[in-house]
Amino acid sequence: MDKLFASADEALADMPDGSTIAIAGFGVGHRFPSSLLTAVVNKGVKDLCVVSNSLGGRGALRGQILVENHQVRKIVVAFTARAGLRSAAEDQIDSGELTFELVPQGTLVERCRAGGAGIPAFYTPTGAGTPVADGKEVRWFDGKQYILEQAIHLDYALLRAYRADRAGNLQFRGGSQNFNPSFAKAARIAVVEADEIVDVGEIPPNEIDLPGIFVSRVVKSTVNMTVEEVQATRAPRRPADVPRQYLGKPALTRAAIAERAARLLAEGSTVNLGTGIPTMVSNYVQGRDILLHAENGVLGYGRFVEGDEIDPDVYNASGEFVALETGAAFFDSVTSFEMARGGHLSAVVLGAYQVDELANLANFATPEMVGGGIGGAMDLVAGGSTLIITMEHRDSRDNAKLLHRCTFPLTGVGCVDVVVTDLALLRREKGRFVLEETAPGFTPSEVASLTEMELAIPEHVGSMAQAAAAGA
Repeated sequence: MDKLFASADEALADMPDGSTIAIAGFGVGHRFPSSLLTAVVNKGVKDLCVVSNSLGGRGALRGQILVENHQVRKIVVAFTARAGLRSAAEDQIDSGELTFELVPQGTLVERCRAGGAGIPAFYTPTGAGTPVADGKEVRWFDGKQYILEQAIHLDYALLRAYRADRAGNLQFRGGSQNFNPSFAKAARIAVVEADEIVDVGEIPPNEIDLPGIFVSRVVKSTVNMTVEEVQATRAPRRPADVPRQYLGKPALTRAAIAERAARLLAEGSTVNLGTGIPTMVSNYVQGRDILLHAENGVLGYGRFVEGDEIDPDVYNASGEFVALETGAAFFDSVTSFEMARGGHLSAVVLGAYQVDELANLANFATPEMVGGGIGGAMDLVAGGSTLIITMEHRDSRDNAKLLHRCTFPLTGVGCVDVVVTDLALLRREKGRFVLEETAPGFTPSEVASLTEMELAIPEHVGSMAQAAAAGA
């Protein structure tokens, strides 16, 4: 059974206008099926519905290029927008040319897996009490709210593998397995481009990550993205060691926020780190008995790496290249979110736009964004793990982020346990947030004056600097 095609153009020659296609790839640049995307551009098919985690940034061979070419009518994604990166998709959504459905990352892969498994729908706790639940059936099981999600069926899935044989058996490398298996299973025709094509039998049976029964066509990759190109796609951020000023005084740096959060993690814990400040926590757990988890499918990673230490298939959920720890494991995104929703994580560290007195979290959309970027956050907070929020105390326009009630769309309801900002450490106890520590040079009353939510201020409030010295 030979599934090898001479070229990507030949493999997609029968794709008609109006197709629903899934595009694998992670973040804004990691292992997208660039050769297959080039073929879709060349063919000029129109009126596509694109299913993907994200479309990537402007001007490169990711799903975004199909939008830029006006080949897409609808997107079903976990990210329509990313902070600091304006895209063609946002422009076309604003103009009414493009419609969208924003889906939590774990729900997206589960809906595709269901489509491939002949399961029409399923209930999930992810998104309950948030805008994701609007218009969907809600049921309660064992005192917990769940929403009904429909399976996704695809006409084509565009995949990327490290190695394939002529029968379509696939081998992935590192954290680049992610969405490929679930997308392949949901598709009528799954087409894979592989870095290496081998004869049947050359991939040992126990090293096959996706059996060829799920793959229809195989082509050789001809378009690759360099590490430098991946790094260039990231939005610029203020340096991690430059503090903000409040009341004319410097607060903690973003790096110091991450370091303080790292010291809250217990030995023997398994922890997921979100994008932004949380990713830096991995630089402060070296030598400790802490196992780091990432949604793209890696358990047991560590610090950021640069230069010759970079492996293009070893990256965290923010797309930063990282080191591997001894005993690390790779898997697909379905398995990754089983760990999250199933309660197998000890703690989750996320960033936030807003947190309120009811411990509600808003971290996927602001009024300026078109849609938003849910990513895996809704699935992560649904698992019931201890949730630590790391963020700057006020936003870039000097608005409060710790509020009486969130004004942005909610990511999770009543889920926040601890907040670490550049001014304070707050812990939720008996239905209210208690001020435990303040940044050096700031008094509890000054922190309270910069905070909208009602804080419980005990007689003794510690110093974040003293906690650091004590290793607390």
